[in-house]
Amino acid sequence: MIENTPHKTKAFIAGVNLNDPNFDYYMNELANLTEAANMQVVGQARQNAEHIIAGTYFGLGKINEIKDMARGLKAKVLVLNDELTPVQIRNLEKLTKLRVVDRTELILEIFSNRAQTKQAKLQVQLAQLQYELPRLHPSENSLDQQRGNGGSTGGGFANRGAGETKLELNRRTIGKQISIIKRELQTISKQEEIKAKRRNQNHIPKVALVGYTNAGKSTTMNGLLTEFSKHSAKQVFVKNMLFATLDTNVRRIDLDNNFSFILSDTVGFISKLPHNLIESFKATLQEVKDADLLINVVDASDPNMIQMIRTTQNVLDEIGVKNTPMITAYNKADKSERNYPQIEGSGILYSAIDTKSIATLADLITKHIFSSYKQINLLLPLSAGKILAYLHENAQVLKENYQNDGIHVVARLSPQEQAHLANYIN
Repeated sequence: MIENTPHKTKAFIAGVNLNDPNFDYYMNELANLTEAANMQVVGQARQNAEHIIAGTYFGLGKINEIKDMARGLKAKVLVLNDELTPVQIRNLEKLTKLRVVDRTELILEIFSNRAQTKQAKLQVQLAQLQYELPRLHPSENSLDQQRGNGGSTGGGFANRGAGETKLELNRRTIGKQISIIKRELQTISKQEEIKAKRRNQNHIPKVALVGYTNAGKSTTMNGLLTEFSKHSAKQVFVKNMLFATLDTNVRRIDLDNNFSFILSDTVGFISKLPHNLIESFKATLQEVKDADLLINVVDASDPNMIQMIRTTQNVLDEIGVKNTPMITAYNKADKSERNYPQIEGSGILYSAIDTKSIATLADLITKHIFSSYKQINLLLPLSAGKILAYLHENAQVLKENYQNDGIHVVARLSPQEQAHLANYIN
């Protein structure tokens, strides 16, 4: 049993197993999420069943067992492995005398605490309001006020309802708030689209880091920035916790061989990620949809690695990313006894904190995104200074020679650049 930790509310976690082979994995995730929400997991209960009980989630026998166990462990919060209906939550709170938090609300609260930028905060608020809307109940005002204000049964959920208590909200005001937030997000999204179009105009390949939360995506980005980029001062935030990064960070990586690509680091994924949250973050995940190559960063030291890969693929499918080429990057090899870095099929075993690993990863990226590039001879007019500058910015210039008939250039070009400069191909 975990020893008491000061300033942390004690939580009891529980779930219903409907013959799911991944149930143990989901419960382990739930424990990690609960800890990430600044609560202390003191015990857990499981019920094997053929179906969920409509009104109470668990059967009454299991509810009484949970009530007794939680009381003995002095737990104040009951955290459940699924998204519950409003009726189930109200009934469980009455029967157990515990504050009930379902998996969806737990994840939303963690996202709320992690959000830093205006866009991320708005996206989380939108998902929270959409979660709250069907859960408003006029007869539960006394309970709602207690829950909203983080009373004696609270557990770090003082911001429930996007900063306002449910007592102060009603369906009409929530609807208005949702409309306002959507308009604000549309404005931000348009601004981001303009930035993305500018990047696309340069025909620089786009690479997106994706994967399970806390697998090492941000550490990988920082490794590439330190090793190759002129902008290494623009490191991204890294911390060993779930959902450390909610905002998409975009950086340019300039490799030693004169190749460059745009690298984006996105929000991490987790099993049963709430649909409203995925919908809210679709604009943020646009960088993933636009990418020429995905790097699925996986924690190779985690025994649940296979399930994590499946989780990432499920989220990618949900946001409509299906045929983009992908490198599976098995990170944290330094925690194993295997030799690294090494290429394994279309993947790589590496450590994001190892410079040799980062160089090997960069080589693998180069092979994937620059395989269609060709070495082209160009003859530019002597007055074509802008075109030459464009080449130096966006292509790999191998040779450059000024002669009487013009500037002779040998460059490695993408198919788009070959079409763009067709008139100058010698």
